[in-house]
Amino acid sequence: MSVSLKGDQPFENVPSVKAKALRINLNEHIYGTFAEIGAGQEVARHFFRSGGASGTIAKTMSAYDKAFSDAIYGHETDNGYVSESRLKKMLDYETKLLEDRMNRKEHPNKMFFTYANTVATIDFAKKYKGHGWMGIKFQTNSKEPYSEVHIHVRFHSFDAKAQQEALGLMGLNLIYGAYYKHNEPRKLLRYLYDHIDPSAIEIDTINFSGPLFNQVDNRLMSLELVKNGMTKAVMFGPDGNNILPARVLWKKNILAIRGSFRPVTLVNEDMYLKSKELISKEKDIKEESLINIFEITLSNLRSTNGDGDVNEEDFMDRAKLLCALGHTVMITNFKEYYKLAEYFSNYTQNKVFLTMGVNNLIEIFDEKYYDNLRGGILEAFGKLFVKNLRVFLYPIKTKDEIIINSNNIQVANKMKNLYKYFKSNKILMDIKKYDENLLKIYSFKVLKKIKNGKSGWEKMLPKEVTNQIKAKKLFGYK
Repeated sequence: MSVSLKGDQPFENVPSVKAKALRINLNEHIYGTFAEIGAGQEVARHFFRSGGASGTIAKTMSAYDKAFSDAIYGHETDNGYVSESRLKKMLDYETKLLEDRMNRKEHPNKMFFTYANTVATIDFAKKYKGHGWMGIKFQTNSKEPYSEVHIHVRFHSFDAKAQQEALGLMGLNLIYGAYYKHNEPRKLLRYLYDHIDPSAIEIDTINFSGPLFNQVDNRLMSLELVKNGMTKAVMFGPDGNNILPARVLWKKNILAIRGSFRPVTLVNEDMYLKSKELISKEKDIKEESLINIFEITLSNLRSTNGDGDVNEEDFMDRAKLLCALGHTVMITNFKEYYKLAEYFSNYTQNKVFLTMGVNNLIEIFDEKYYDNLRGGILEAFGKLFVKNLRVFLYPIKTKDEIIINSNNIQVANKMKNLYKYFKSNKILMDIKKYDENLLKIYSFKVLKKIKNGKSGWEKMLPKEVTNQIKAKKLFGYK
């Protein structure tokens, strides 16, 4: 029995494609414009085919030619035509036109909407599978301001027609969800895949805005994308809004630090600052070409709750703290480091630096870590240690006061030669100028002190982190 998404309802338990379009068409108050660029009028056709569209569709258009598109929506510069910037211009222009041409006095109860998409489907050589932006600007009360939903999608099928069909269905689901599921944004998100093969199209960015969604935190919506298997990685910036990974990672040098950040300790700060110092010595890397990422894996988030689900309050505490510190955050479903490296390689051929602790490195050299790969550890290493990747290793101190670094780390006997190879090729670099006093700090001990109201935890954290925890009552602080 087919399902629309992992954990969702079977197709036969959700409205049919025609039923969704017809319900919109038969609502005499819903009225709007369809503006679609790059994949045909795939969304609008569902409403035409279902019948009763004359009372719903003000107009449909496809300004395919760039000159015509620029004449209507304005010229695009750095962002290009398949961009959120273009989507916003389309939504704003068509909505204003709708307002100008429809007399509110004659149509006092009309709830206006504009649906738009700007898409590049698979190229003729089938080397580039394509991606696109879609969105809706709509109102559920004619006297209230507009709300918006913006989505970025990536296609995974190699057939142009299949991509167009997936786009058409998702656009229909978005419009239907905007009107009938806006009060349940999580369901709206899941129902975007109704009647769509989830392997055919990926949603890697979504942002809700406007009065209908003033209680929605877009960081939680990002988390939903990963939890529901809609994408493997999402990112959000210091302002809390979701950002398109491809846009910020494209052709950049990347520093990624994985951790629980529960909370950010002086150790995390030291790892970050010392890594930046090492990178600053690279003559070919300028500050503006480097992006710093604090990565949290989904498995790390799930480990905070006994039932295997994600503790959202705990997640938001971490998100608020990292955003307040001005960091870009990535949430991934990449438990293994090689998957993270492989993901970055999709967007940049420049240098990638992974900062990790000794325990993480030991895990990388454990064969059990790669049981799911046919080629085992060798296949994983081929993906992990690519041309421009380097690992910065932060030491640990044992109970016997011995400092463990790359020189005395213990890996399995049959992994020793492999380890020596990568160490001799300078893929691994020790972080040397560390503060030895910090090696006694563990985030789980800090967290326990905070939750139990014990003193002394403040000196284990950066001052700004302490201030944020106290001001925002994070991590159970009272």
